[in-house]
Amino acid sequence: MVSEPNSSVITCLINLPNEFGAKIMNVMLQLKKLGKEDPRRVIHSLKVAFAITLVSTFYYLKPLYDSFGSSAMWAVMTVVVVSEFSVGATLGKGLNRGLATFLAGVLGLGSYYMVHTISRGNTIIEPILLGIIIFLATAGATYIRFIPLMKARYDYGLVVFILTFCLVSVSSYRDHEIIDTAQDRVTTILVGGLISVLVNISLCPVWAGGDLHNLASKNIEKLGNFLEGFGDEYFGTLNARESNKSLMQGYKSVLNAKQVEDNLVNFARWEPCHGRFRFQYPWQQYQKIGNLSRQCAYRIDALNGFLNNFTKTPKEIKSKIQEPCIKMSIETGKALKQLSISIQKMVPPTSAETHIATSKIYATNLRSMIKTKLWEDTNLFEVVPVVTVASLLLDVVSSTEKLAESIQELSTLAKFKNKESKVAADDQKEVPQTCSDSSGPQHVIIIN
Repeated sequence: MVSEPNSSVITCLINLPNEFGAKIMNVMLQLKKLGKEDPRRVIHSLKVAFAITLVSTFYYLKPLYDSFGSSAMWAVMTVVVVSEFSVGATLGKGLNRGLATFLAGVLGLGSYYMVHTISRGNTIIEPILLGIIIFLATAGATYIRFIPLMKARYDYGLVVFILTFCLVSVSSYRDHEIIDTAQDRVTTILVGGLISVLVNISLCPVWAGGDLHNLASKNIEKLGNFLEGFGDEYFGTLNARESNKSLMQGYKSVLNAKQVEDNLVNFARWEPCHGRFRFQYPWQQYQKIGNLSRQCAYRIDALNGFLNNFTKTPKEIKSKIQEPCIKMSIETGKALKQLSISIQKMVPPTSAETHIATSKIYATNLRSMIKTKLWEDTNLFEVVPVVTVASLLLDVVSSTEKLAESIQELSTLAKFKNKESKVAADDQKEVPQTCSDSSGPQHVIIIN
């Protein structure tokens, strides 16, 4: 008889090949999914491999190896470190590494010769002075890294500066051929960075500016998708399909997009003119648009909580403000979609003005209705959720108006071209007449 512990061990050993094969298959499926989501990832991998293979000729070809020797490995290391997904990220890292290496090398050699001249070869004073200079330079560069602007754009360069300066300053004390060594290393690093940048730009370039532009447009479109379906979903006027529900949940990715936007803005600043993006393009404005989009998304997230609220509000209470809420939600959603299109096509957001104006009129009517005696003889706890939804929708309208102003500012700074936009028939919506504030019950008046 096989004991129970031994039996479990045997079973594990028998199942081990199947479990290992399942894990391998899972990894392969994930790799396939990554390639399908963004085929540029596959191209980027091939570009990095090509750049490393190209720079490896410093080792393979004897004339090049004789010129640079073991310092040729610094070119390979530079390609590995500098190669990034987008052109802007690669340029930023390449320039940071190149300039930091050059400055650190010059300052390191200058420090050595200055100390050597002052100490006149004194073996006691010279290392003390070198230590003081290294301490001050390292402390200063490290402290500068805490400056937000330097941290965002030049942090990698400062790290390379500290590393190179210390290597040159310390090694120069013992190695008297430090000039030749430093020259070879700086040259190979510059060549490696240049090869990496040229390969990234010349072969299927990925522009961070284009990604940032598309991200801003898609995020605003996701907000519009939610608002267009929210009114019918909340008031239960239509049987929303599952596909529409999943489309409405797309706004959640906007909530966590800040870090991606900030990185893309920093990378886009390094990029040269490309496509529709000219020199000194106002990339900073996209951060403002992104912040306003997130403010709108936070309010939408609060609205989404009422869709999943287990405490159901009676329909007769909802019906009192149903029409202005639905109209306001739809018009605001359409305005956001028009703003998204204006960014994508790089045209002034004039097509969204009609929808924003209409939603503001419905918002005025809704405020008037809330101030009236519609809620008399109604349970306060049943009214609060409906009034909260109405208040959030009013905030969304205000956020959309601010977002439109920010996009208008972008169109001015970026000099978007005016184009005659074709207005669809369904965009010609009826304009509601604003209700006046009075003590009696209010109604939304529609003028056909």
